Amino acid sequence: MTRWASFVVSRKWWVLVLAVLTVVVSGLWGLGVFSKLSQGGYVDPNSEAAQVSSLVHDRLGSQSPDIVAIYTAPEGRTLADIGPEVQQTLAAFKEQVPTRSVISYWSVDPASAAQLTSNDGTKAVATVSIDWDAGPQLADLDEMTRALSPPGIDAQFGGGTVVGNSFSQHLQQDLVRAEAIALPITLLLLVLVFGTVVAAAVPVFVGMLTVFSAFATLRILTMFTEVSSFALNVASLLGLGLAIDYGLFVVSRYREELAAGSEPGEAVRRTVTTAGRTVLFSGLLLVCAFAGMLVFPQAVIRSLGFGAIAAVISAALLSLTAVPALLAVLGHRINSLAWRRGAVERGEERATRFWGGVVTRVMRRPVTFAVTIVAGLLLLASPLLGASLGEITYTALPPDDPARAASQTLSTEFPTTGEAASVLVRGEDGAPPTTAQLADVGAQARALDGVSQVRMVAAADDFALLQATYAEGTAPADTVRELRAIDAPAGTDVKVGGGAALTLDGNTSIAENLPLMIAIMVGSTLVLLFLAFGSVVLPVKAVAMAGLSLAATFGVLTWVFQDGHGAAMLGVTPNPLEPTFVVLILAVVFGLSTDYEVFLMSRMVEARENGASTEDAVRIGTERTGRIVTAAAALLIIVTGAFTLSGLSIMRFLGVGMIVALIIDATVVRMLLVPSLVKLMGDANWWAPAWMRRVYEKVGIGH
Repeated sequence: MTRWASFVVSRKWWVLVLAVLTVVVSGLWGLGVFSKLSQGGYVDPNSEAAQVSSLVHDRLGSQSPDIVAIYTAPEGRTLADIGPEVQQTLAAFKEQVPTRSVISYWSVDPASAAQLTSNDGTKAVATVSIDWDAGPQLADLDEMTRALSPPGIDAQFGGGTVVGNSFSQHLQQDLVRAEAIALPITLLLLVLVFGTVVAAAVPVFVGMLTVFSAFATLRILTMFTEVSSFALNVASLLGLGLAIDYGLFVVSRYREELAAGSEPGEAVRRTVTTAGRTVLFSGLLLVCAFAGMLVFPQAVIRSLGFGAIAAVISAALLSLTAVPALLAVLGHRINSLAWRRGAVERGEERATRFWGGVVTRVMRRPVTFAVTIVAGLLLLASPLLGASLGEITYTALPPDDPARAASQTLSTEFPTTGEAASVLVRGEDGAPPTTAQLADVGAQARALDGVSQVRMVAAADDFALLQATYAEGTAPADTVRELRAIDAPAGTDVKVGGGAALTLDGNTSIAENLPLMIAIMVGSTLVLLFLAFGSVVLPVKAVAMAGLSLAATFGVLTWVFQDGHGAAMLGVTPNPLEPTFVVLILAVVFGLSTDYEVFLMSRMVEARENGASTEDAVRIGTERTGRIVTAAAALLIIVTGAFTLSGLSIMRFLGVGMIVALIIDATVVRMLLVPSLVKLMGDANWWAPAWMRRVYEKVGIGH
């Protein structure tokens, strides 16, 4: 770090120009990522349901239509009256767009037509499967739905591809709106924190570069793996928030060195070797936290992990290159354009006085503060005991979204929406199952309370596919378990798939891999924090504090998004927690929690190594970092809190989760609970066995 600091100071223009040009050029190229993002990736490819889905798709083609068109007969006309117009429209569509199949109420037998008619007889359905291999693009989907709309007849459009495309469009709109709102508010808050426009502009400048970098990194990732459309929003806004936080930390330390009398060049060197080291270490901790997401088989979770790691690395690298180079160029001008005379000095004095007073009061009654805060956090965490996992459905779309409205119509006005289990019966040694074997499986399935009907839907050389429709008012997941428990006739293998089975298997996979993710996060954090601080106690305390923050955060999320308290105010439909975003919030909050612990404890350890007592080290560390940590959290709240403006309930889930976690962690836990516990533990905070101290002296990265 010392050599790098000297290099940046001596080659400041080269470092700055090269960093900016590299990021801008790669970011412009990375804008092509929008057309390469995936709408799927939620399936565990190794699960039973995924195997059924893959086999059926490979041998029989897709069983789920891309577009489900709902046609409503105008007042005074019947479905029979509008039939010729709809059929003409569908025929014209098939001539214009390559399709695998087009099935409608008007083209099937009466028994099947009953399933494609609404309960009141005024609406009918046509299903369309697009042949994507023949050239159609997802970008043409809106044009396709217009071509499926007969003049004078009301048409709604649902289906998996339509709903997924709607999610993608909302995510792109959300990203633009969130950044347009977050950046000016962030700049204004930074001006208030720093007291000068120039100092405030540096973190925002680096934040914008980080967003460009995220585009490029994600486009590179699309060349090797499936990348979810959600990863773009998460990587961009998380990178923006972290870059601003790191910029805030580095600029603050630089101005502190200037205020102590250092010349700009020396101040940059000191900043890089102190704050820069902390930023580098913080980035490493966050990378380890997000690396835990890579153990999951679902592509969407892995891509979110890759995107978050890319955001952290971009933010840290730019904070160690562009920021110190820019500071070396600016020199004393970092304090230019103060919003009022003396704002810088008064701001520093007020912050030191305020946080010094807070930490003094905390250390006078450490037991009272510690017990009260822990009890309060456990109370917030209590709803978590009733939490359950669900899935992303059309209800996550805004209430006025056309795709959601069409899906709601299918769900409430039609006798069946295809909610059924796919029961695959496969013969041994390539032989097809016999009629008697299929009848046996069908009879066992019909005997279940959760099944209303069973019918044969398709057959291939060595297997047959039965469809077991779920009975009204039953839990599909329970029915899937019961279907999987039926006795397979001798000479056959029976597997159960379908939408509910995919969700069940996906949630089971997440639950099974979650302990491994947590073990990776906790284990790497304990090791890294020991190498940073040389203490056994401080890493254990940091992990425990992160656990408390997480429990309280998920308790609040369960209370709101699952139990429905305040859900109407947020404009969301109460549902079980979506597991993909549970994993993401778990990684983000754990990483940020230990991140803020590093910011706080690094100054305490620095004071301790300079001869301060434990109590003095706590006071000095809190005075010096209190404003920085809380301001960093406030800035990240603004950036990630922009998710709450999204029309998608899952993005609001993420936004509210980040706001709650940051408020709890950066204020209650870091500024109140941590000082009280450090005070109570006294010299024990710095304890480590003699052999571990020897290890730290040899390979420690904190000195």
